[in-house]
Amino acid sequence: MNNSNNNTFRTTLMNFSLEQLIAFVAVYEERSFSKAATKLNKHRTTTGQVITNLEDTLAVELMVREGRYVEPTEEAHLLYHYAKSIIEQSKIFDKMALSLAYGGLESISFGYSSMIPLGLLQIIRRQLTNDFPSMKVNFLIKNKAELEKEIKEGSIHFGIANVHHGKGMFDMDSSLIGYIEFMPFVKKEGLLANVTPEMALTELRKSRQYVLSAFSQENLKDKVVLSAIHEEVDQVALIIKMLQDDNCWAWLPKVLSESSYATEHLQMMDLEQLKQGLKFPFALWNPHSKPLMPIKKSILMAVDEYTKHFTDLLKH
Repeated sequence: MNNSNNNTFRTTLMNFSLEQLIAFVAVYEERSFSKAATKLNKHRTTTGQVITNLEDTLAVELMVREGRYVEPTEEAHLLYHYAKSIIEQSKIFDKMALSLAYGGLESISFGYSSMIPLGLLQIIRRQLTNDFPSMKVNFLIKNKAELEKEIKEGSIHFGIANVHHGKGMFDMDSSLIGYIEFMPFVKKEGLLANVTPEMALTELRKSRQYVLSAFSQENLKDKVVLSAIHEEVDQVALIIKMLQDDNCWAWLPKVLSESSYATEHLQMMDLEQLKQGLKFPFALWNPHSKPLMPIKKSILMAVDEYTKHFTDLLKH
C-alpha cells in the first residue's frame, strides 16, 4: 500500500461514527434491517441508509441482502467483535461522564454471594456507617450472573463475586479482594469428628454432604461434591443447623472458626489428604462512577480490616 493509500486509510478510520457501529451491530445480530430498526427505535430506511454509508466509508460490502433478511459478509464477521467492544467502551465513558455531574448517594444496594462470611459484611456496614452516616445500604443475596447483570443495569452499586472462572475485561470496575478458604465442618465431638485423619476422606465420601447452592450457581459443584449422598442448601446458617445432627458434613468458610456460635456446635475436620482447604478468589465489582469511588475506598478499608483481624486470630 503506497503513502497516498495509507493517508486515505487513516482518514477513513477517523470517519466512523458511533451511530454507524450501533446500527451495524444491531443488523448483524438481528440479520434483518426491520428487526434492527425496531430494536434501535429507528425507521427501516434510516437503518439501511446508515449501513450503506458505512459500507461506502469502508469500501467493502458488509451485508448481503436476501429478501427480508441479510447475511453478514466475511468482512462483517471480522469487524463485529471490534465494533461491539467500541460500543461497550462508549457506554463506560457515558456512565463516567454522567457521574461527574452528581454528588454523593443517599442509598446504595450491595449484592453478595451466600458464600461470603457474614462477619465481613458486618465490618463493611460498620465502616460505611462511620464514613457515610446518613447513607442507607441494602444487602441483597445475588449469584454471579445476577450481580453482573444488575450492576450493568444500575440496580446494584457494589457486589462481591466469586471470580474463580475469570474472563476478559468487561464494562465494570473489578478489584480482587482476596481468597476465601473453605474447610470440611462436622458436628462437634460427633462420630465424624472422632475419625482419624487417615480415614477422614473415606468417611466423608460415605456421609451425607450439604452443599451450599451458591457452589452450583457458580459452576463449582464438581470441585466441592465428594459424597454421592449430597443435598443443596441456600444459606450457611441453615447448614450450620443441619450439621448439628450426626453423620453429615459441609464445606464452610474457615473464618467460621471465629464465630462462638459455630464453634460451640461444629468443628473443622482434619484430613490427611488435605493440607489446606479449598480456596476461591473473590472480587469487588462496581460500575465506573465518580460518586462510588469514596464508597469503594471505604469498602476496601473494611475488607483489609477483616483480613487482618482474621489473620491475627489464627495466630493465637
